[in-house]
Amino acid sequence: MLKDMLHRKGGVLSGGQQQQLAIGRALLTEPKLLILDEPTEGIQPSIIDQIGEAILALKGELSVLLVEQYLDFAKELGDRFVIMDRGSVVARGEIAELHEGVVKQFLTV
Repeated sequence: MLKDMLHRKGGVLSGGQQQQLAIGRALLTEPKLLILDEPTEGIQPSIIDQIGEAILALKGELSVLLVEQYLDFAKELGDRFVIMDRGSVVARGEIAELHEGVVKQFLTV
């Protein structure tokens, strides 16, 4: 947990700890919208879980715009989705509407 690292400088923290620190710094300004651009990139699974829990805890307090390639993570946290291709919206809806057909059509390589 990040609070256990209070005595350490941010530059010596692991990638996951630095990501948590960045989110914490952003929250200090009491934003109405928190934009997270791939917060799970390069992060170990246990830290991804902690980041997910933190985002869930923020629900209702502020809006979170999550840009994420890790689909399961995004589906766990999201209420709605938007899929873009080359700057254009190609699909959108409630997260429950993000079914296998949409994934295969737009997100499968």
